Amino acid sequence: MDALVVTYVLYLLISIGLTVWVGHTLSRNGKVFLVDVFGGDQELARTVNHLLVVGFYLVNFGFVAWYLRTADAVGETRQVFETLSVKVGTVLIVLGVLHLGNVFVLSRMRRRSLHQARDLPPVGPDAYTSVA
Repeated sequence: MDALVVTYVLYLLISIGLTVWVGHTLSRNGKVFLVDVFGGDQELARTVNHLLVVGFYLVNFGFVAWYLRTADAVGETRQVFETLSVKVGTVLIVLGVLHLGNVFVLSRMRRRSLHQARDLPPVGPDAYTSVA
């Protein structure tokens, strides 16, 4: 088998495996955070979690497919590993940036909901005073 084909196969296996593992980990561990962001609404948190995971997979698998092609000359084993390190490293950076973007957006949503909850009085008023 050609060394370039081996590089492509290894790149796809590693990148898809990492993407699935990261997506599963984020989905599983993000549920509690999303429930908190959405004020205890379990159904909304579950739905948003699923939508985030689907979007995460679409973006990452699209990037993995788009980044498959290489202009590197791959003829020796050393070149296979050098090309793989650049490609897999780039995929890992993209995974990390997407994760940080999600956490940033969800943290802002959580902060906003906590701020709104803080502005509400702890109990409703029992009387009103008239303005003279």
